[in-house]
Amino acid sequence: MAKAASKNAKVKDLKASAEAKNWTKVIKAVRSPKTGAYTFKENIVHKDKVNEFLKEK
Repeated sequence: MAKAASKNAKVKDLKASAEAKNWTKVIKAVRSPKTGAYTFKENIVHKDKVNEFLKEK
């Protein structure tokens, strides 16, 4: 017989999933000054910091 999950474990998982929804994977195309080819810079940032990440050079 399988063990039932405790109530505390369920609450902890809900809090973790709610916090995880505040993060976003951002992919930015960056042009190489030497070759002119594009490379991609990926980062996982907080949803409030997305615009700051895209504005930086």
